[in-house]
Amino acid sequence: MAVVEKGRGVSDGVSTGEERFGEWVAVRRDADSGVAELVLDRVPAMNAVSSAMARGIAEACAALAAAPAREVRAVVLSSTHERAFCVGADLKERNGFTDADLGRQRPVARAAYGGVLNLPMPVIAAVHGYALGGGFELALSCDVIVADPTAVVGLPEVTVGVIPGGGGTQLLPRRVGAARAAELIFTGRRVAADEALALGLIDVAAERGEDRTRALELAAGIAANSPVGLRAAKRALRTGHGLDLATGMEVEDAAWRTVAFSADRAEGVAAFNDKRRPAWPGE
Repeated sequence: MAVVEKGRGVSDGVSTGEERFGEWVAVRRDADSGVAELVLDRVPAMNAVSSAMARGIAEACAALAAAPAREVRAVVLSSTHERAFCVGADLKERNGFTDADLGRQRPVARAAYGGVLNLPMPVIAAVHGYALGGGFELALSCDVIVADPTAVVGLPEVTVGVIPGGGGTQLLPRRVGAARAAELIFTGRRVAADEALALGLIDVAAERGEDRTRALELAAGIAANSPVGLRAAKRALRTGHGLDLATGMEVEDAAWRTVAFSADRAEGVAAFNDKRRPAWPGE
């Protein structure tokens, strides 16, 4: 259950009103820009995703997904840890699991990663330091990954006897192709920021320590556009990927129809002709 804590900053020292989802996940919302920040805040464990933290991520995503389109137009997924975005699953917790425990925990983990992946608005990851295993899968679940030069990404699951289980085997090849994804997953190697940018594992390079700032700036620029249009565009991109062209064009047409007869479309055209900024209804 979410608990609203006014005026309490998370461990990066930022003083702001925020909503907490469990002990280690926070959501901050900027009503003016329409940008929300989903914050990973389990500093003592470098944001390792325990069962409790996974529940917090899923609950936070459910709250963001349920918000009116005009109120949450873009989301930034960030970390308060100075040296890590997220180091993946909490292996200390899992070391004590029985097979039955692990089976029961699986839907909890899937709900967390699926929660990020299925957010209907554009989502940007702000990555610095380690983004490994499930941590990198959280970033891969976003639409755009911003990273600073300290970023180190990878899917090392096979080195501990499992496979990527938060979407990595499906999301990585969609970014870099099947062969490159296979090499990265089979070796489990870590990739530094420069190579990650060259390979397409990250999308936007930020200055050192500026990943969050750059991601928030990018999100604010995105959020200035039609909330209805943004969600429809994301739906078309996600649904149409991998389909044959003719089917993909039908997906696009269906998404277009949800926007073409919306109040946002009417406002956008009127604002263009009036030479003013749109006041998006978000419907």
